[in-house]
Amino acid sequence: MEELVIRDADVVDGSGADSYRADVVVDGGRIVSIVKEAAAAGCQRPKARRELDAEGLVLSPGFVDMHAHSDLALLRDPDHSAKAAQGVTLEVIGQDGLSYAPVDDRTLGEVRRAIAGWNGSGDDIDFDWRTVGEYLDRLDRGIAVNAAYLVPQGTVRALAVGWEDREATPRELDRMRQLVAEGMEQGAVGMSSGLTYTPGMYAKDAELTELCRVVASYGGYYCPHHRSYGAGALEAYREMVALTREAGCSLHLAHATMNFGVNKGRAPELLALLDEALADGADISLDTYPYTPGCTTLAAMLPSWASEGGPEQVLKRLADEETAERIRHDLEVTGSDGCHGVPIEWDTIEISGVGDPALADYVGRTVRESADRRGEAPWVTARGLLLADRLAPTILQHVGHEENVRAIMRHRVHTGGSDGILQGAKPHPRAYGTFPHYLGHYVRELGVLSLEECVAHLTSRPAARLRLPDRGLVREGYVADLVLFDPVTVAAGSSFAEPRVLPTGIPYVLVDGRFVIEDGRRTDALAGRAVRRTPA
Repeated sequence: MEELVIRDADVVDGSGADSYRADVVVDGGRIVSIVKEAAAAGCQRPKARRELDAEGLVLSPGFVDMHAHSDLALLRDPDHSAKAAQGVTLEVIGQDGLSYAPVDDRTLGEVRRAIAGWNGSGDDIDFDWRTVGEYLDRLDRGIAVNAAYLVPQGTVRALAVGWEDREATPRELDRMRQLVAEGMEQGAVGMSSGLTYTPGMYAKDAELTELCRVVASYGGYYCPHHRSYGAGALEAYREMVALTREAGCSLHLAHATMNFGVNKGRAPELLALLDEALADGADISLDTYPYTPGCTTLAAMLPSWASEGGPEQVLKRLADEETAERIRHDLEVTGSDGCHGVPIEWDTIEISGVGDPALADYVGRTVRESADRRGEAPWVTARGLLLADRLAPTILQHVGHEENVRAIMRHRVHTGGSDGILQGAKPHPRAYGTFPHYLGHYVRELGVLSLEECVAHLTSRPAARLRLPDRGLVREGYVADLVLFDPVTVAAGSSFAEPRVLPTGIPYVLVDGRFVIEDGRRTDALAGRAVRRTPA
């Protein structure tokens, strides 16, 4: 007898088609049968060792977080309710060009310091891996939800070239090609870049194109955090489209927003650019989070020249009065490339987390608010905090536009990505709320998307981008990564005031056929594993 039958569910199967009522049978981690309208038809209903009454609940595929920063959280926190409680059954990590494989001892230490604001210092982690394959093997020991990995181009460049702003030599480029190829062979699904973060930002288009050719040869995709989301946003999008078309590589645009005052109301221009490329045969997708503020590190705002050489060199420059004044001028007057070419507005920069608990008083306040309390200029406050916390502070950047958010999420190649940073005392609520916020706010309350459309955006579309042949749909033979939610009550619990509150209306989540959320509570199941690249 099979393990589980989910009775009388309203199945939204991920395809975008209308929902239907069915009994769904799960056994051995897969969906083994779907009996539509079983009760109404009067046919014999399937039996199983356990029966779950799903009356009033929607059954859908598990949600895929196409842009996650859980690289260490998956290892650190077996509970991982921040994602599991949202119905997320698969996260794509290794984002924005910086993560923890492939590395050697030198680059591991450098990367840990550079992205401590994203993932913590890692002092509580046993870094017993160096290659992509070894990291994926570590995930296979058991994690809360599944994870796929992108080879991080910035980490690759740090390993082969270092943190200097210069072109790679032919030998260094060959080494980067080799590292990317090895990562793909070991199971990565593609490559990411952080082109406003060091050292990835120092790569010219020709270098990126060569690495994308390698990715394309394995059937993977390129996922860039491109060079500007502000003053040069449209040019940056065009650059990524042209680059990947030259390389013959699929493109997935990370957190594809149009931010800052210069881009208010300009989402249709971005979508027209993408539509033109799609009509010409380009393979493009994108992800967004359903909120207006962004989230990154305070150090990311600095100009690229100030970030050359890695974290220790940044701290030295900040400590030097003359150099610090040059940095201030770039930030406040010129418009730093780290701040997307837009002069920084300190009243939009809210500190969301610090590494040193002694600095907690900054959290929840904008830089300008803290500066006013201290009776000093905002740059003085920001500089002092960066030095005192050794570049660890994370920020919310309140620079988005609701009309852009809504326009982009309607697009036919859109998928969902939380970009959720789980560190800090006051993280962005998207880390705990992205997927129920789509379903509760943008589907039920605003009607921006229909329920069937939205579920397709969050399930089958990302599964197709990841080339997963047996995930992303409720189909017989597919992996039983499933979520049951109440369409009337599903909502994000997290807010900017209380960002770590779990969602409501998602009582059951299954990963590989095992309950990780049951009756609204986290079980002890560690059913997730690394999801490796499917050969092209």
